This record gives sequence, structure tokens and C-alpha cells, in this order.
Amino acid sequence: MSQRRLFVTTALPYANGNFHIGHIMEYIQADIWVRFQRMQGHAVNFVGADDAHGAPIMIAAEKAGKTPQQFVADIAAGRKPYLDGFHISFDNWHSTDGPENHQLAQQIYLDLKKAGLIETKTIEQFFDPEKNMFLPDRYIKGTCPKCGTKDQYGDNCESCGAVYAPTDLINPYSALSGATPVLKSSDHFFFKLSDQRCVDFLEKWTQDGKLQPEVANKVKEWFSVRTNPDGTQSEGLGDWDISRDAPYFGIEIPDAPGKYFYVWLDAPVGYLASLKNWFDKGGPKAKHGDTRSFDEYMAAPDTEQYHFIGKDIVTFHTLFWPAMLHFSGRKTPDNVFVHGFLTVNNGEKMSKSRGTGLDPLKYLGLGMNPEWLRYYLAAKLNAKNEDIDFNADDFMARVNSDLVGKYINIASRAAGFIAKRSAGKLGEVSADGAALLEALRAAKETIEPLYESREYAKALRETMLLTDRVNAYVDQNKPWELAKQQGMDSRLQDVCTVCIEAFRLLTIYLKPVLPALAAQVEEFLKVKPLTFSDAASSLGNGHLIGDYKHLMQRVDIKQLEALFEPPAQAESAPIATDLIAEATVPGGEVIAPTITIDDFAKVDLRIAKIVNCEAVEGSTKLLRLTLDAGEGRMRNVFSGIASAYKPEDLVGKLTVLVANLAPRKMKFGISEGMVLAASHADEKAQPGIYVLEPLPGATPGMRIH
Repeated sequence: MSQRRLFVTTALPYANGNFHIGHIMEYIQADIWVRFQRMQGHAVNFVGADDAHGAPIMIAAEKAGKTPQQFVADIAAGRKPYLDGFHISFDNWHSTDGPENHQLAQQIYLDLKKAGLIETKTIEQFFDPEKNMFLPDRYIKGTCPKCGTKDQYGDNCESCGAVYAPTDLINPYSALSGATPVLKSSDHFFFKLSDQRCVDFLEKWTQDGKLQPEVANKVKEWFSVRTNPDGTQSEGLGDWDISRDAPYFGIEIPDAPGKYFYVWLDAPVGYLASLKNWFDKGGPKAKHGDTRSFDEYMAAPDTEQYHFIGKDIVTFHTLFWPAMLHFSGRKTPDNVFVHGFLTVNNGEKMSKSRGTGLDPLKYLGLGMNPEWLRYYLAAKLNAKNEDIDFNADDFMARVNSDLVGKYINIASRAAGFIAKRSAGKLGEVSADGAALLEALRAAKETIEPLYESREYAKALRETMLLTDRVNAYVDQNKPWELAKQQGMDSRLQDVCTVCIEAFRLLTIYLKPVLPALAAQVEEFLKVKPLTFSDAASSLGNGHLIGDYKHLMQRVDIKQLEALFEPPAQAESAPIATDLIAEATVPGGEVIAPTITIDDFAKVDLRIAKIVNCEAVEGSTKLLRLTLDAGEGRMRNVFSGIASAYKPEDLVGKLTVLVANLAPRKMKFGISEGMVLAASHADEKAQPGIYVLEPLPGATPGMRIH
């Protein structure tokens, strides 16, 4: 088999929070495929990155009192425990705010412009009259014009997958203030997807086997004129608005001051940027002996490009992304692999407050084996974009039965006899054992294509059927009884040798799913790292194995109970089962631990009047407030609310001040307190900052009790 050169990515996580279990499922799915390809001897470059741009990150950074760059860097610093913990083997992890992405995104744009596919249009864009700002798509919500689902975002519908302009929404409203937005003119840049060249290319590209059949059929709908459930007509592909107005954290559009690329233009370019960063660091040369440059690698006919994504971002990866690549003169992906969502306990929506969430770090912190989860997810994953369910009882049964009761059991029943009765050496294999081992070797031809096609559940099912055959052989020959019989040492060694050889073959088939366990087995067997080609060989008569140490513990029910144990505060009152998960977490975050009245009394909250407010030169997030708290002097307080308020809107208003907070020395001066404001924990879902304002009658200096 000739060596393949594979470029593999997963969807880029948005850098406004930690990984959740959905991320981990996708990374495990991709990692299994990558490890299989490496075991085939192929040269794989497996890269990821943080999706770092956009208004939600900008607002979250302001709230945290950080620059967007520092905010993203802090999020990125927390990725390693997840990736290492679940044995995810990325070669490189980067950021879409890296210089490579800025350069590549701008160059792709210029190439598309040269191809005549960029057009400038003056459009009417929604403007929030209360916040006095243009609203990005995700800050506008309303009813989907295609399927009629309410509370959908301004760029695409999460229910039917339709993509549209914010102005197409029915009954739109601002997600920042709730106000009905008004239309104002703004110049925007568009990628002309409606151009017949794009339509012709995408109709062919999406239907020529690069997508799963169910995905290809779904995408096909967007090319034809059709009547929607609400009676409106869809007219095929429309042009794609790729620009946003300042303020915006992103990549500037060349020769267009104050204009930035919409995050979904530069996010997929991050795949290429991370790969380029990997090449520039010399990774492929050191790992594969590949001396080509990034440009040479991407232009090579034998380079294969694959993306693993969730079904919620199909449109961007099957329409926008391949068109961007093709018409900028670049290679398009060989396949986009789409998976479904992960639910818990028979399809229940995940909710931490109700104890139905599966927190990856909590899982690891409880001492639960990461390969239990890798195996369980793999045993349910297939090549379709179907949802899969994590069921706690099923999880424990599969791990304890398949991995410990069937697979590990083979080695544990034979290794001791080899060590004690045969000095750790394997022996000859008789005819019955040879027939069994030959059947296991022949299974390679069935299991390999299942891994290649991402039919992991079938691959593991085939492997577990093989473990059943080996365990049946053990039960038939009963080595524990042979050990008691005179003159049966040779047969005992023979039977146990077959078991150890079978265990090695099974480990080869399980290694893409269980890499850490396979490494332990390799050490125990005293063999080099196993590949699929090793299935054709045997350890041989006289091979010395190492001391056997127990390889895997069973799942403890107490661990599962602790994993799904809801926070203590969620037990204080019953919650109606028909409420959506978000309703059980006020403001998007659980109530803080209980404090006493003495704790509260330590915080001195005072009414303060904003006598002056001004922007801070050199900062896009801070406002400088001059406050009268009834002390006979003025206080200087910096507050990260510039994205939500104009200075003149705050002058003369009353607010709430934390008066006894220690002064903080900042780059722009001393901040003598903190102004209280409210916001939702998930800035992407519910952006907005709201400064607290007392009702009329309160006066500066009054204490809040």
C-alpha cells in the first residue's frame, strides 16, 4: 500500500469557553480515524485551532477587563488538560488570530475579488436605537423566514438549517436590548455565491461523493426554487455578506478601513493557517521527513484534505468553504464528515443543573478512565450524521463486559501461567490454536475498511465477536485445569500462547480507540508499537513477555453517580420536568455557594451619581466614570462597558457602587471602586451589559442593605 498524505481537521471551537462533551466526542471520532491512518503507515497532519474572532468574544473580553487577545489566550491555555486527558493526538493547535490566518484570509479575499466574485453593496442593516450601534447577525433574533421557527439568529436557522440575511427575519428584535431594530444604510462586501460559476461548481461538488448521502440530499435543497412551510419562495443560492462594521474583533478587509471579515469567512481559513504554522515550525519534516513548504504541500495532487464537523455547521463547510477555496485557486476538501449530537440518558438534553450534563474535566477528575469513554462513544459512532446517546447503565455494562470481562480477561487468564510455568516464554502453537489465530488475522480485511469508513461501531462489534471466540477457546481448554494435570505443561503453554497471540491481535484492532491501553500492552508483550501490518506476523516460539499488571479497572457505580450528581443548590426546590434546561440556570450560571449575612455586610454598596463619563484613549472597552457617592469628593472608576453605552448616555444617572473595594492601579489610572452591571454568562447566546440604575428617590451616598 502506498503512503497517503492526509490533512485532517476538526471544527474550530469558539474561544469563549471551555470544551464541552460535544467537542470531546468530535475530537475522539477524528482522533480514532487519524490513529488508524497512522497505523496504516500514512503521513497525517492533524491540526486544530481556536476560533478567536467575533463580537461575542469582544464583549466577553471587555466584561473580563481583558483585551480580546488576552481573553482568547487564557481560554487556549485551558485546552491541554482536555486534549491530553482524552488522548487526542493533534499535531498542532493554533488560533485564527494568528498572523498566518490574517495573511491567508486577506489573500483568499483578494483572489476572490480578482476572480470577479466580490461585490460591494450599500445595504440596509439593522441598527439598535437603544444601544446606538449596528447589530451583528447573532445579535438579532426573530422568526425564521423559511420554516417559521421563532427565536432564530439573524444569519441561519438552527431548526431547518436555512441561511438568510437578518432583514429576512420575521418580527426581528435586538438580542442586546429587546428593542425593535431599525434599518440604516451601510456599505458591505459580498461573495457572489449566486454567480452561475459558483452554482455550477457547488452543484457538482456537493453531489459527487464528498458528503454523506443524507448530507448531500439536504444540501441539494438549497439549489432549487421551492415553497417553504410559511408559503415563501426560496430562490437558490444567494450572495453571502462577508463584512462587518467596526467595532469588531477580527481581520481587517484590505483597503477598507473600518470593515472586517465576518468571522465565518476567516474561521475555516484557520484550518489552513494552523497547518501553515505547523509547517513553519518544521513539524511535518521532523515527523514525516516531508521537506516541502506549506504551499507545495497544499498544491500537491496527492494531498488529501478531510474535515470532521457537527451537523449544525454543514452550510458553511459545504457551500461557502469549498467555493472560497476553489475560486481562489486552491484545492477543495476530499470529504467533509458530518456527525450528529450527543444526548444523555435516552435522549435527554444536557443540563448541568439537573445532573444530566457530562462535564469532561469532572469525568477525568473523578478518576474515570478516559478510554472507557473513547470505547463507549466509538461503539455507537457510525458513518452517518445520527445523534448518539450516553446512557449511564449502558456505559457501565459495555465497559465492564466488553473491555474487562471479554478483552482484558484473555490476558489475565493466560499471562500468569506463562510467567510461572514457562519462565515468561511463549511456546509452539498447535493446530486448533493456529486455526483460531488465522481467523483473527483474516478479520483484518473486514475491520480495516470499517475504520476507514468511520463505521466504528461495526469495527468494535466485529472485534468483540472475536473476543467471544477466544474466550470460548479458553473455556474449552481450561488452562486452570491443565495446570493441575501431570504431563500437560506443553499443552498449557500452547493454550496460553494462543491466548497471548490472540490478545496481541485484538489489541491491534482496538488500538485506534484505546491508544494508552495499547501502549501498556506493547510494554507487557515487549513489542514495538503495533500497526495493522503486524497482524500478519506472530510473536514466535520462545518470545519473552513481561510481567502482567492489571490493565483496566471496572467502572464503579459510585463514579457514575458522582459524575451526574447535580450541584447542591439545584436540590433546594423541585423543577418542573417540562422546563427547558436554560430556565433552570438563571442568567446562564448556577447560583453561587451560600454565604451568611455577615459575609454580605462586608460589601459596602452605595448609590452613586455619574457626574461625568468619557471614553478612555487607547482602550476600546473602558469608560472613565466620575462618581459622586456623597463623600464630599469625586471618585474615578473605570468600567468595561464601552460596547454597551455612549458616555453622554450615562451622565447624570444614578448607579450602584462597590464603595469599599480596594483601589486598583490600571494602565490608564487608579480605579476607586466598581460599578455594578448585569449580563448573561453566555455572551454568544445573550449578549449585552446592563448597568444597574436605582429607581427615582435614591440619593448619592445611600447604602444598599
